[in-house]
Amino acid sequence: MEYNRRKFISFLGKASIGMVVAPPFLVGCGNTTTPSKSESISDITFEALKNLKLINLPPSDTDDLLLTKGLNYHPIVKWGESISDADTFGFNNDFTCFIPLDKNNPKDGLLWVNHEYTNPLFVSNFDYRAFDEPEKHRTVEQIDKEMYSVGGTIVRIKEVNGKWEIVKNDPLNRRITAQTPIALNWDTPIKGATTVKGTLANCSGGITPWNTFITCEENYDGFFGETKYDANNSATHRPSWYGWEKFYEYPPEHYGWVVEIDPKTGTAQKHIALGRFAHECCTLFELKDKRVVAYTGDDKNSEHLYKFISSKPSSLKEGTLYVADTENGKWLALDWENQPLLKEKFKNQTEVLIRAREAAKLLGATELNRPEDIEIDPITGNIFVTLTNNKDKGDFHGSILKIEETEGAFDSLTFKASTYIAGGEENGFSCPDNLAFDLAGNLWMTSDMSGSSMNREDKPYMPFKNNSLFVIPRYGADAGKVIRVASAPRDAELTGPWFSPDGKTLFLSVQHPGEQTKDLNNPTSKWPFDSDNIPKSAVVAIQGDLIEKMNNLNKIEA
Repeated sequence: MEYNRRKFISFLGKASIGMVVAPPFLVGCGNTTTPSKSESISDITFEALKNLKLINLPPSDTDDLLLTKGLNYHPIVKWGESISDADTFGFNNDFTCFIPLDKNNPKDGLLWVNHEYTNPLFVSNFDYRAFDEPEKHRTVEQIDKEMYSVGGTIVRIKEVNGKWEIVKNDPLNRRITAQTPIALNWDTPIKGATTVKGTLANCSGGITPWNTFITCEENYDGFFGETKYDANNSATHRPSWYGWEKFYEYPPEHYGWVVEIDPKTGTAQKHIALGRFAHECCTLFELKDKRVVAYTGDDKNSEHLYKFISSKPSSLKEGTLYVADTENGKWLALDWENQPLLKEKFKNQTEVLIRAREAAKLLGATELNRPEDIEIDPITGNIFVTLTNNKDKGDFHGSILKIEETEGAFDSLTFKASTYIAGGEENGFSCPDNLAFDLAGNLWMTSDMSGSSMNREDKPYMPFKNNSLFVIPRYGADAGKVIRVASAPRDAELTGPWFSPDGKTLFLSVQHPGEQTKDLNNPTSKWPFDSDNIPKSAVVAIQGDLIEKMNNLNKIEA
């Protein structure tokens, strides 16, 4: 399909769900717009940006959320804050997305936030280092607190006098936790169940064409362990780090899926057809015939990139899951019926999907360096995949992979793969993680250097200091440059960038500040500087002249 730069659609956030400045058949909830006859999108955006002075923040190890000139922020909601009389905001917030309650009012809607993992020291007041055999000292009450802290939050927010705030006790406010019943969208029970308990390890996500939330289960094996198979296909259980399986016998196979949540009711389902692995995100694209293409990556060293193509309109159940052979530019079908190698190893298609990693390697898929977020370039239609790093293979700084589907067709089974940009000191960033495109097609990017590696003289990350938020402008004097516009507090990473529908607010998570804390009386971070001095993850709203100028589409006529 040929892209026309004159055809754009307003969007609700980022390219991972197709809510981007893009052709009108891209998933979206806004109105298709075109520029006036005398102007092109490139001309309009260049005029808006050519005189814009972007100041590149220097790397910083300051314990604060620092922003470049032209930006300001305010917290919307923090860990532990009440969203209703019954519920509080969860721990370690990651991905964010926003759906207006009325498409004509971009300042009032539902915010979805992932809660990726827990920290017992903060959440359940349990310190593993205090015991020689810590697992013997855990209680079910502590586990219950930890299970409540993960999953996700739906909360209504409104912009009032220029600042976003939660609408406490709104009927739509609710928590989805590790104990919430969730149905399996599959005809075959998994480990004897068609409904399972909870979602966890929720990293990134998106929005479906039918306006529901998508949240992705990433490092699920840290909670209930994992089932491992030897060369003879014999199964054993690998224990988890948190040890929840000692208190609740929930099978590992119930986790590691893409989860869909109805924002109005909170009902949820896990999409088995999209495979089971450490899903970082799920990027949806709606074809002209309403079939859906979903891109998702397995965020682990030497794992793979996947694509699901539905065979029916608006379905995340009927269709085929493919895995990428980036060396030969082919999508390989994880199809038990038609792949003899899979029939030899697995009993049926359900087992192929549960053990997708093994199936992918059996077919010869290309090992990648931790594929994380995936976004669709609104100008070219190319697929951008962040490869965060792979220290085992000497890749410390990661890169962004570019996938060009043959003839621009998202349901194509062939493609071209290349490196869009590599991390390292030359380009000024390391360990790319989340991506987002703004209304003008500029690329925003966060970094994910681990707290144990940052600001250490013996590590290659010292020059970059704290994790940061970057922008790569599309037009103007700074086009193509990587510019740091925000620096995170100590130990934290910035995650889940999502633009409001009018492009005037960037929602962003500040996740796990003070993560390296060993003593609550002496935390490694005190952000957001509450009176108790306890570091807290929070979702913030970033606004200012820079955001509005970068998103400037005011000259485009509907």
